[in-house]
Amino acid sequence: MRVKGVRYEDFTNYKVPSMYIAMPKCSFKCCEELGMNVCQNMDIVKEPTIKIDDDELIKRYLDNPISQAIVFSGLEPFDSFDDLRTFIGKLRWDYNCFDPIVIYTGYYPEEISDKLMILSKFSGIIIKFGRYIPNQKPHYDELLGVELANDEQYSVEL
Repeated sequence: MRVKGVRYEDFTNYKVPSMYIAMPKCSFKCCEELGMNVCQNMDIVKEPTIKIDDDELIKRYLDNPISQAIVFSGLEPFDSFDDLRTFIGKLRWDYNCFDPIVIYTGYYPEEISDKLMILSKFSGIIIKFGRYIPNQKPHYDELLGVELANDEQYSVEL
């Protein structure tokens, strides 16, 4: 899998300690819609893209007694969908791990309905939907247990 980075213990993106995986691609739909550079993940863009073996990443997760979930986030996980789907399938089927998987996306459900159909075959998938819009009032998301940047963002469990 190609990634921009991995934090083996993250305490800010989900209600339990998580492994955080920063995905390497994005269409920059938020910037395009607003007509300005608003990406909250621009610092990630500058990071080198690295290749990490799925099995190695999963073993590091399973060997970590602290992390209890995996979070895929910025840039845009659904723009690297084949890597995302392969990783989740391997985690669930090859390693029999059914810990929560959280996916932060700027897409709306109707934009990725075909991909959601595929992911719905897995259990324990939580998706944060909605574009980033700057200078909005954050709100607390009960399912994620964190503050989201604006009211347009929300999470659901598939």
